[in-house]
Amino acid sequence: MSTSEAFLRAIDLTEVHTAFGGRAFEAQPQPVPWPKAYGGDTVAQSVAAALRTVDDDRALHSVHSTFLRGVDVAEPMHYDVEIIRDGRGFSTRHVRGHQHGRLAFMATASFHVPEAFPQHGPAMPSVPAPESLRSSAEALEGHEGADIDYWSHGRSFDMRHVPGTLYLEVEGERTAHQAVWVRSFERLDDDPRTHQVALAYVCDYTILEPVLRVLGLPWRAEGLVTASLDHAMWFHSPARADQWLLYAQECAGVADGRGLGLGRFYTHDGRLVATVAQEGMIRPGRPL
Repeated sequence: MSTSEAFLRAIDLTEVHTAFGGRAFEAQPQPVPWPKAYGGDTVAQSVAAALRTVDDDRALHSVHSTFLRGVDVAEPMHYDVEIIRDGRGFSTRHVRGHQHGRLAFMATASFHVPEAFPQHGPAMPSVPAPESLRSSAEALEGHEGADIDYWSHGRSFDMRHVPGTLYLEVEGERTAHQAVWVRSFERLDDDPRTHQVALAYVCDYTILEPVLRVLGLPWRAEGLVTASLDHAMWFHSPARADQWLLYAQECAGVADGRGLGLGRFYTHDGRLVATVAQEGMIRPGRPL
């Protein structure tokens, strides 16, 4: 049975001694069927580390990340958190992730004391309800492989695609847009920070899929190699990641072996929760 264990293990940080003047943590990347760790794993761990250094009255409102090297799933990541600023309304943290003695990841996270204020956001697209769509496990039923097991139930989140998955083939229209309903397989705790970290964790799984959809490339395309390059995420309002959220996505551009994906998370009733932008390297393995 699918569980949310991988996500919960990923954000199980251990504080360690540091001599550089901030605070430091270690976390274990979660197993994947490929040599390098899932990028959302690293983003979520850095966010969780930064959150450990700010007061409870502040909520994460943005994180900007750069992936410098692939992360080895067999070794812990070390995160140094530099306390840049604590003001009356905002706090800023810089996080540097190290592995094997080399810098692999950097992020800047900003926190804000919430204020009562009007809300506005783009309208949520009209898509079928998640209950009417196939889960990843149902879409991959009858197929075998380590990647199939991982896509089916190893990612802590139930994901349901519109217009269809890209695991084995590009299902549905070859378009620059798609949407994915997501929620954790199990109930998470009631801490709003857990749910922000959960969104940071899950956001990277499918954000490059509109780029692949435009190019006509499924994840199992022979020779395909992708890598996250940089990532930005803005949090607009709180929401539970263990309830259905719509992740509406689009390909914002493809050129020079790189693709830019944009995404927005909405609650089931259409409230904008977060906005994501991510650029990735695309190596198709065949002429396009």
